[in-house]
Amino acid sequence: MRVVLFASLALLAGTSLLSGAGARPERPLNPKPKFLALPVHGTLPARAPVTPLAQWNGSFTDKLGQTVNYTMVGGDPATTNTTTKIRVFIIPIKMVFGATNGNMTFDPLAVTLPNGRTLIENVLASPLFAPGTKFKQGGVKVGFGQYIDAYQRANFWSSVSTNTQYHVKFVNPTVLPEQTITVNVNQGKVVTNPFGTKPAGEMYVNDFDSQILTIMSGIRKITPNVLPLFITYDTFLTEAPLTGCCIGGYHSAVASQPNGQTYAYTTYEDEAGSFSQDVSAMSHELGEWMDDPFVDNSVNCLDNSIMENGDPIENNPNYGGFPYTLNGFTYNLQSLVFIDYFGAPTSGPVNGWYSFQNDLTGTCPGQPPSGGAQHAAFMPAH
Repeated sequence: MRVVLFASLALLAGTSLLSGAGARPERPLNPKPKFLALPVHGTLPARAPVTPLAQWNGSFTDKLGQTVNYTMVGGDPATTNTTTKIRVFIIPIKMVFGATNGNMTFDPLAVTLPNGRTLIENVLASPLFAPGTKFKQGGVKVGFGQYIDAYQRANFWSSVSTNTQYHVKFVNPTVLPEQTITVNVNQGKVVTNPFGTKPAGEMYVNDFDSQILTIMSGIRKITPNVLPLFITYDTFLTEAPLTGCCIGGYHSAVASQPNGQTYAYTTYEDEAGSFSQDVSAMSHELGEWMDDPFVDNSVNCLDNSIMENGDPIENNPNYGGFPYTLNGFTYNLQSLVFIDYFGAPTSGPVNGWYSFQNDLTGTCPGQPPSGGAQHAAFMPAH
């Protein structure tokens, strides 16, 4: 995952509930499916007392003999045998484009999907938040319930197979009032989804993130111990004004660990086969938030400078997504790499795999090839 200074990330989109009419919008040039990571922003306003995000610290020696320190959400799997509960606030974002840049509105609260649910209802009914999905990887039952919890259990299976009550779960997802962002002609425009055929919005990531930070600062119930999750509909962010499509989501933080405020953003695309289809981008960003909440877990890889566990798979078939049916709908959940992909020992994750779906078979570029001498070892949590 590449780092963009002073920015938030975005995602691409496709179909849309829109207002306005006219000729089919242009298609972006050289679009690429991608996700970005943003560095930590500024400082938090003075709101005392601060309850920090539930987090733990650990380290390992990678295959280069370098010590990798990391912070993840929840409790230490080696010493914790209970459930960590993370509350989520979902903030829908309505994107409005004027007469000079598309004359359309992309409103996540105005969408009714073919299954009769609203977009937000479909998100809440997905395996990201709703119980009921069995995750069995290579014959091993790693979890029953939420996807990110099952992934993290599989990621640290050598500990979790003994500490069987270890979980990190999203609880009480609450939908806060919708917020509106009006996109001016210098910030973005309406385009044709480059991975489909329907209109989609675009906005420059820095300008988008600036507005997200303003929105967060005005919602006092958003505190460091909760996760604010911003959702747009059929909207991408771009790496530069009017160019650089198509980003699928991002996560970042205001202030550094341990007391910083983490947050995440994704889009929801309902055009079949498109990048960021249904909750695929959301699964990517929630997985990366879980394993690198403050975007500061540095690793010795050539494809990633930080421990972004979704990026290595985003260009796989179906953008790394795998189908899971729950509550009458088939969702696309992106596979995520395990910690051994970044050079940790393969003895930690389930089956010695390098990813949740076993769709990557070795360590990251920059680490010695898989199957070589394994002098890496986990260090005690610190």
